[in-house]
Amino acid sequence: MDRIWVRGGRPLDGRLAIGGAKNAALPLMAAALLTTESLILTNLPRLADIVTMADLLAELGVEGSFRNGHNGHPGGSAIELKATELRTVTAPYDLVRKMRASILVLGPLLARIGKARVSLPGGCAIGTRPVDLHLLGLRALGAEIELRDGYVEARAANGLSGARIDLPIASVGATENIVLAASLARGETILANAAREPEIVDLTLCLGSMGAKIRGAGGDTIVIEGVDALHGTTHAIIPDRIETGSYAMAAGITGGRLELEGARLDLLGAATSAMRLTGLALDKTSTGISAVCRNDRPMPVNVTTEPFPGFPTDMQAQMMALMSVAAGASMITETIFENRFMHVPELVRMGADITLHGGSAMVRGMPQLKAAPVMATDLRASMSLVLAALAADGESIINRVYHLDRGYERLVEKLQTCGAEIERLK
Repeated sequence: MDRIWVRGGRPLDGRLAIGGAKNAALPLMAAALLTTESLILTNLPRLADIVTMADLLAELGVEGSFRNGHNGHPGGSAIELKATELRTVTAPYDLVRKMRASILVLGPLLARIGKARVSLPGGCAIGTRPVDLHLLGLRALGAEIELRDGYVEARAANGLSGARIDLPIASVGATENIVLAASLARGETILANAAREPEIVDLTLCLGSMGAKIRGAGGDTIVIEGVDALHGTTHAIIPDRIETGSYAMAAGITGGRLELEGARLDLLGAATSAMRLTGLALDKTSTGISAVCRNDRPMPVNVTTEPFPGFPTDMQAQMMALMSVAAGASMITETIFENRFMHVPELVRMGADITLHGGSAMVRGMPQLKAAPVMATDLRASMSLVLAALAADGESIINRVYHLDRGYERLVEKLQTCGAEIERLK
């Protein structure tokens, strides 16, 4: 199993490219099931989760081909997906268990074929993420659904019909699944308390380019007027806001400066103000964003994770690493996932002073972290340990880095080009 070696203490300085958003790419790939024509997605990140989704679509009968270096984007690639004829409506456990986003094929299969059999999903062990809101929405559209032998078995013999759906929680995945399904449903669907994340806006832009009639994305109510059929299109995936924030914090924790090519400041929401309060200068440039550390040590900032445009849960672990070297104490509160503090014991091994109080962590900044062997527990926790190791005194080893392959493309190479002493050990 691969490990990452890091010798810390060097400020990062240089340019690195921000890839396409994984969390946007996955529902966009599922949208290929809604048409018999080709869907071409550019600015595609090459990550383990992308390969998993491509394998799942291939299992269903979707023809897919990757292309490298599309449109000259640094490290970018593209994929062409064509679902002319589907050979099965079963998404098997062996593929779905690897990634929770696999559940996003459920809505498109129901909308196009009228039936689906999808295994209950897996993914990072960061807490309960039930699919009940997905099923609530699809039932409202007319689907009959049973849970049997670990599978969601759904049927809509007469097709789906528009409805008003009020989500009790603004779930990103449920919003995406419902929007995908409602695009081919009869009549109008009103989705209230919809999630507002940029990835959902990106999905609706692509669906609109395919002929869907959708308005309101980015707000809390989305209206979808179902159409008879969708056609193919070419769509550029938005840059990854979590990768952007992670590397911006890498500049902050090492006292460095980075040019984040392809990044967009407007996608960061409350994370922008939180990072600026630490003393990190974030400015728009002609090619993306510059992230420059202005202080000897970050200033302490209290953050609470919230749905977009609030501070994202996917940046909580990285922010905790940054606050571990802040000039004072900060409080980090997690409200999205109940089990997302598994990185705390590993940061403590590196000298961080962190005390947990239920869903909050009191972080007392230390002048210096110390190198240590640590173990990654999930995707974002992995990145927090990389950040801590970049700032620590000495040589650290990060184990179980396969988590990183799910969400950070060419991480080691990107950091090396900016002066980090970091290697991946086979």
